[in-house]
Amino acid sequence: MDIEIRTVDAPAGDDPIYRDALSVRTDVFVEEQGVPAEIEVDEHESTATHFVAYDDGAAIGTARLREPEEAIGKVERLAVRAEYRDDGVGTALMERVEAAAREREFERLRLHSQVRAAPFYASLGYERVGDQFEEAGIPHVEMRKSLGG
Repeated sequence: MDIEIRTVDAPAGDDPIYRDALSVRTDVFVEEQGVPAEIEVDEHESTATHFVAYDDGAAIGTARLREPEEAIGKVERLAVRAEYRDDGVGTALMERVEAAAREREFERLRLHSQVRAAPFYASLGYERVGDQFEEAGIPHVEMRKSLGG
């Protein structure tokens, strides 16, 4: 598999990369995990950078990055279509997100991980912070990573 990652900053609703991001998120979060569609898309869409992984032109994964606090990035909406999990797509997306965060001179990244995905993020150097909580009806934990350097 040859993963290509494309990005779009602060997209308009008709941007093709953004539409692909929403397609992956709808399949994973709404259809597969039962997240209500009305909360999956939020007020941060147009201010975030969206990353979409492609395999042979097909959108297979996505993530978004925003800056809720100065020099602190928040990784959100990481999703990989079921048939591409365990193929390195999530890792490739996170590497690209982290590279973008370093380019923007972010000091740290944080994210809300589904509990079942926490070992994946831990393998990338993220550390759990605080207690488990519920988001969109799914157990989550906050995780953080210093970008150092």
